[in-house]
Amino acid sequence: MYGSLKGLSGGGPRQPSATVKTRRRKRWGGLRQKWKMLGLFPIDPEHEFHGLTCMMKDGLAAAIQSTVDTPPTNTTSDEDFKMKDTQIHKGFTLQTYAGHVFASFRSALGMSEREYQLSLCSASSYLQFISNSKSKADFFLTNDKRFFLKTQNKREIRFLLDNLKIYMEHLRKYPHSLLVKFLGVHKIKIPHQKEKYFIVMQSVFYPDDRIIARYDIKGCEVSRWTDPSPEDHQVIAVLKDLNFRDQYIELDQQRAWLLCQMEIDTHFLRQLNVLDYSLLLAHQPLHQDERPRGSFGSLIIRAKRSVTPGSSPLHPGPAPAVPGAVPEDAPANSPPSSSSETDGYHVRKWAAGRGRPRSRASDSGEGGRGGGGGDSTEMDEYLAHNRRLLPNFKNPLHVIDGPEQRYFVGIIDIFTVYGLRKRLEHWWKRLRYPGRSFSTVSPPAYRARLCDWVKEHSR
Repeated sequence: MYGSLKGLSGGGPRQPSATVKTRRRKRWGGLRQKWKMLGLFPIDPEHEFHGLTCMMKDGLAAAIQSTVDTPPTNTTSDEDFKMKDTQIHKGFTLQTYAGHVFASFRSALGMSEREYQLSLCSASSYLQFISNSKSKADFFLTNDKRFFLKTQNKREIRFLLDNLKIYMEHLRKYPHSLLVKFLGVHKIKIPHQKEKYFIVMQSVFYPDDRIIARYDIKGCEVSRWTDPSPEDHQVIAVLKDLNFRDQYIELDQQRAWLLCQMEIDTHFLRQLNVLDYSLLLAHQPLHQDERPRGSFGSLIIRAKRSVTPGSSPLHPGPAPAVPGAVPEDAPANSPPSSSSETDGYHVRKWAAGRGRPRSRASDSGEGGRGGGGGDSTEMDEYLAHNRRLLPNFKNPLHVIDGPEQRYFVGIIDIFTVYGLRKRLEHWWKRLRYPGRSFSTVSPPAYRARLCDWVKEHSR
């Protein structure tokens, strides 16, 4: 065997032939592609959802074409939130809700309508996303894995549309919000079949090529452990709270921003009287040239991205000198407390106090603001922009770079209202799990607990 590897003249090992190299590259390429597609299955002509997804793509192509031909304006009216456009196609009908509102929002995110259309309606098949989630919804992913399409029931769609205006206002006020970005709401009607509602949203985990682990965090312990997937298993294991035990989100200076934004976003969800939402979390190691302190040039690019169109929905007003940067003197152990009654208190404490806690008495000035004029100006800038230094990255609003790791973070599943059914479930679980924490608690308690989890598991 050794002799067969010798060169013909020098006796040294013979270099692999071009054919062997090509074969190895193909084999390695196939393994890499298989790894990238873990938990994702192309919806080919043999797939049960092939017909449905083809109709979805055809309907979306036509619906988006109207905004390609007539680009959205920056202004939206109350009527725009109530609009419903119906397009009749061969074999199905597609309805688009608040189309102008979502088109304007996509534009504010720096997304062209043509780009959006090409991703959703390319010739390549959608991917079916399979995970260990208990959700009964169907999940589809565009072939480039940039956008999720998720089926929802009528009640959830109605809840989203009823609260769409305040959702959009929240994102304009806090352009780097952690809330998932909804990009479209539609209904498809096929003769002799039950109508289906679906939403389009930005994938929190994009791109996912190097992600090591994914977590779904609710801040409790009951049913919050998932066995990691065995090697070569074709289902993505989305891990849970107990899997993250003894780990930390290592953010350094970005930690104060994350904790404050968690307070603000969860306070908004509390006002909607919802619970059971999740903090999606994933991480991957940073390459040396991706480290946030790699160069002054990188800092300039990140600062520019934070204040220019295309990075986030913009809010009128002057931009801070260093947009959203966590101050150098902000103590790592002085983040916002999750026990406050309003997000405004934390914003004032963070912006005016530069991370140092302030008494509630000092925050009771006119209009609920601090007494100093400089504090008020700085708070207004923070309220208007709430920006951080975004990484020069394709999905910056859901990405936070720490010293060693890149984190993908987003709040999803915001449709569960704390009504009678959930109240009864809460009391039943109190009897079944005495002394243990479970997901079904009141919105104020849910909010506080999740914020406390992030505080305790970050540094």
